[in-house]
Amino acid sequence: MAGDNPRKKNSNNKNQYFTDVHGLPSIEKLVCSVDETPQPITTKIRGTIPSWIHGNFLRNGPGKFEFGNTQFNHWFDGMALMHQYRIEGGKVTYMSRFLNSDCYKANAENNRIVVSEFGTLAMPDPCKNFFQRFLSRFEMQQPTDNASVSFVEYKGDYYVSTETNYMHRIDPETLETKQKVDWSKFIAVNGATAHPHTDPDGTTYNMGNSYTSKGASYNIIKVPPEKINPEDTLEGATVICTIPCEDKTKPSYYHSFGETMSENYVVFIEQPIKLDLLKIVTGKLRGKGISDGVYWDPKLQTVFHLINKHTGRLSPIKYYANPLSTFHQINCYEENGFIIMDMCCSDDGKAINNFLLQNLRKSGDALDEQVYNTICRIFPRRFVLPLVVGKDTPCGQNLNTRPDSPATATKTGENKVYCTHEDLHGGDLHEYGGLEFPQINYKMYNTHPYRYFYACGFRHLVGDSLIKMDVQDKHMKIWQQPGYYPSEPVFVPSPNAVEEDDGVVLSVVITPNKDKSTFLLVLDAKDFEELGRAEVPVNIPYGFHGAFQAGI
Repeated sequence: MAGDNPRKKNSNNKNQYFTDVHGLPSIEKLVCSVDETPQPITTKIRGTIPSWIHGNFLRNGPGKFEFGNTQFNHWFDGMALMHQYRIEGGKVTYMSRFLNSDCYKANAENNRIVVSEFGTLAMPDPCKNFFQRFLSRFEMQQPTDNASVSFVEYKGDYYVSTETNYMHRIDPETLETKQKVDWSKFIAVNGATAHPHTDPDGTTYNMGNSYTSKGASYNIIKVPPEKINPEDTLEGATVICTIPCEDKTKPSYYHSFGETMSENYVVFIEQPIKLDLLKIVTGKLRGKGISDGVYWDPKLQTVFHLINKHTGRLSPIKYYANPLSTFHQINCYEENGFIIMDMCCSDDGKAINNFLLQNLRKSGDALDEQVYNTICRIFPRRFVLPLVVGKDTPCGQNLNTRPDSPATATKTGENKVYCTHEDLHGGDLHEYGGLEFPQINYKMYNTHPYRYFYACGFRHLVGDSLIKMDVQDKHMKIWQQPGYYPSEPVFVPSPNAVEEDDGVVLSVVITPNKDKSTFLLVLDAKDFEELGRAEVPVNIPYGFHGAFQAGI
């Protein structure tokens, strides 16, 4: 798939955007530092924002990429900037604040980068003498609290999160930073994912690694929905299952946990994106950031581990697939003795190291040849895992008996099942470069059979279209405007909705071609036509993830 050219013109779609032979347009302004807007400002409404939408659309992502004469190397390293779009009565206000993290305060006070991030190693203080700078190389690199990835909810409170052991509790009304929370103070983990999963009763599940003298392991985390007192954060969190790593010195990287859980099971995906713990631990001594210890090993298969979330029991059956990488999953549910698992997949896991700021700020032929054409595209896939596999189950036979399902699951040995996938898309998705940032009607259809999901099309290094995908007939609807880059789409159901796609899709759209021209886009989720937009009179960088807080 990496060799396909997804940027060809589609003459049947008037909104089709493609680049000419001189290469991709520059998106440098999408990843530049901006000022915060701590007081709500009004927006200009074009079209109509439905009056029934009532709540805060919260977004998170990097917003500051340098301090003094020092600058970050990787897109993921930028300081967290939180955004709030307050929607009420057909009107929208906007505000933003930088997360008041310890690393942000330390960098600001020193007017240089003093806290290392994923792709940036903080240099020793130049004011120290040579011996002090030399000794600082032997200090352990501390995890950042720059929670720039998403907004998540635990026990009714909102937090911003990243992939380390630190989160920050946030007031969603003011975006004030209220409290720093350390996972390791509650359970024996060294971090948790940026995307937890929440059951209807408010119980929240996540995953985290543990690093001990015996090596690394993966942990399924459960956080109860109840608060003992109003100041509770993660009190009551427990590890319900520990999964040993295939290689204890090189655990797998994972970004998201959210949708790899059905009603009764957790599926942990051990993928061939690996963390070389020795390289990470010695990174400061070698003058390298954490990203230097993240690598793709295509010789390894992908392993799906199945855990009963009620008993914590790890199934002895391991499900194997060809090497793949996945950052975000779509949905997971049980049906007629099978687990149906849908996720965004690539056959290559090198993409994480392509998002260096120097790459994102290239344009034209250099961007085409050096960056874009080396990235393997991401597509939606379905795996079908049979729940009943025993000693008497025959080998070499496809256990997937679901009608019209091309996915396979074949027992290859004792406690081993090899799986192949079903593509959840037609050939026309290749024209849009694949997709990422999938979202569903989460409240009603998470862990249940569903039909639609929404995502960003990725012909560029950031999303440049919005896609509604029908997983039954594999047809899709597109929203696209030349030169504009939409962010992750978030579905908001309409009041008393009956049908799955009865509601709207919200997305923040940015362009590098005009100053102060960002807008909040509102699409009808059924026909994917624009209902309205709220134009924001400030510059906003391209962000990662968000959430809709209903009923303010």
